[in-house]
This record gives sequence, structure tokens and C-alpha cells, in this order.
Amino acid sequence: MRFWTTSMSLSKTDAIELVRQIQKRLGLVTDGIMGPKTLTAMHRALCGEAQGRLPEVPQGDRVDDRSERNIATLIPALQPIARELVRRCVKAGWWVKVICGRRTYAEQEELYAKGRTEPGKIVTNARAGHSMHNFGLAFDIGIFDGTTYIPDGLGYKAAGLIGRDIGLVWGGDFKSINDEPHFEIHPKWAYSLTSREMLERLRKMQADGKEITI
Repeated sequence: MRFWTTSMSLSKTDAIELVRQIQKRLGLVTDGIMGPKTLTAMHRALCGEAQGRLPEVPQGDRVDDRSERNIATLIPALQPIARELVRRCVKAGWWVKVICGRRTYAEQEELYAKGRTEPGKIVTNARAGHSMHNFGLAFDIGIFDGTTYIPDGLGYKAAGLIGRDIGLVWGGDFKSINDEPHFEIHPKWAYSLTSREMLERLRKMQADGKEITI
């Protein structure tokens, strides 16, 4: 309910009832939860069906080729979770692909320079070694309509709800820069640490050649 209740000035009880009314009108299960299925049905009711062919739910151990190339750069423990996100999003009706995985320090610095010393808008506050991408613990998704990339929209919020449900940290919840395509996972050993302490330990582990696990 977090997305819904923070988007409207309603009590929690009123918000749940409103969601139930919407679900009833759309022919959905009236559980009062603003989940990905409800968001998808609302989007289609208001905007119509997406143009082009809807994706088929990936079968087996792999998803689409582009996603697989980027998933392969993540630490092994995160790879099946990234695939599960793709599968669930596709099942909900959103053509999702993983479009970015691990970044090198040099790639992170190049991204950090945008909107500062290089043209473009600021897209990250993280310098090299200060992004979960640098350790294979984060990935970004893109939503597509056939072969056309959709840079923003309701689909990313639906994906965010799915990501939270499978234990990922969603960039749409970030306070500094809202980053809805971004997902990351925090190691269990870091639960008692601040973000700064976690990243400091990750930098040392990587510099020492130690395996990073979750």
C-alpha cells in the first residue's frame, strides 16, 4: 500500500476501500492491495492495450538474451532473483528487460560526471566505489513496448512493488534521486550497518579479492 497511501491524502482505511472499488470495477480480486496486477489493469483501462506484441513469460532457467548478458555480470546469488523479477513483471503484462548490471569504477565515474563536468542531467550521486552496481549487487531494468524503450511510467512502479516482494531494494524509494528502474540487494551481514559502512566494507572486500555474498 505504500505507493498508494503516499500518493493521496486519504486514511489507510479509505485508501483500501477505494482500491477495492477500483478492483471490483476492473473485475479483479477485491483485496484492497494496490499491487502490480491492479496497477496494470488500471493502466490498460485508462491508456488502452500496449501497442505491439505482448511478451511471452520466459520459461526454463533463462530470460531474454539482453537481460541474460547483464544478469551474468551480477554476483551469482543475485542472478536468480533478477530473473524472477523479469518473469513476474512479464507475467503481470510488462515487457521488462535488465539493461544494466555491474559497472566498473571507470564507468561509474563517467556516469557521475553527467550534469557536472559533462553534458546532460545528473543521474547519480554515487562516485566510483559508492554504488552497489560496482559490486554486482545492483541492476537496472527497462520497460519496452515491442522494441521501443519506455523511459518512465506506471510499469516501473508495478515492477517496484514486485521487486520489494522478492526482497530487493527499489530505487523508487530513494530520497536523494528517485531511480525507479534501479534494484539492489543488501547482504545479510550488512543489515546492522549504515549504507556508508556497508559500502566501505564492500570496497575493501573487492580490493582484497574476497568473494561478495548476500
